[in-house]
Amino acid sequence: MAPATGKRACVDMQDNAGDLHSGALRQEMVDRQLRPRGIRNERVLEAMLTVPRHEFVPAEYLSQAYEDKPIPIGEGQTISQPYMVASMAQAVALTGKEKVLEIGTGSGYAAAVLSRLAATVYTVESHPTLAMAAQERLTRLGYDHVFVHTGDGSAGLKEAAPFDAIVVAAAAPNVPQPLVDQLAEGGRMAVPVGAGNSQELVLVTKSGGQIISRPLYECRFVPLIGRYGFES
Repeated sequence: MAPATGKRACVDMQDNAGDLHSGALRQEMVDRQLRPRGIRNERVLEAMLTVPRHEFVPAEYLSQAYEDKPIPIGEGQTISQPYMVASMAQAVALTGKEKVLEIGTGSGYAAAVLSRLAATVYTVESHPTLAMAAQERLTRLGYDHVFVHTGDGSAGLKEAAPFDAIVVAAAAPNVPQPLVDQLAEGGRMAVPVGAGNSQELVLVTKSGGQIISRPLYECRFVPLIGRYGFES
């Protein structure tokens, strides 16, 4: 089908912009992508309804902001599909009081969602340009309890540890030991583990000083580059 042109194209763009800002597409995303696939935590669903994903995608992908797929954001990175963001948030079972560490800031979208579910979010991005853009975007949108750091995410953020929950938005060859060490007693971590085009999302919990790992489902993420991840 040929792209729309002229007056019809202007009307389509205006209608789409209206949907983006009204929340209609977010409601459709929740109803069609999240609830039917097992996202039952109402706080997570409310966060997904609240955070405007279209503010976190590049302009050329604006019309795809609420589709069920990852979107490129530059530097070889992507903004994860809505289901994956919601699923990982649900897995770490936040109550609103936690200090959370996110590895792989990207555009800042997942950090914004997590900030609606926890007290404080620290997020680490290895690409300085993405980190700077994410911090500006989060500040502009009023996510004041998200703190962006630039560095090797595979090593965590020792100066702010321990964390009640850790969400890793990149695949590691194994669960990085520094992240395990920085997890608080009773803490939960969601981390994709494995190489190649398919990994396994693993839920790690720390209880009584013991580490318990439970596989959840197959997934696909960009690799975690760093000392405790993959080589660049």
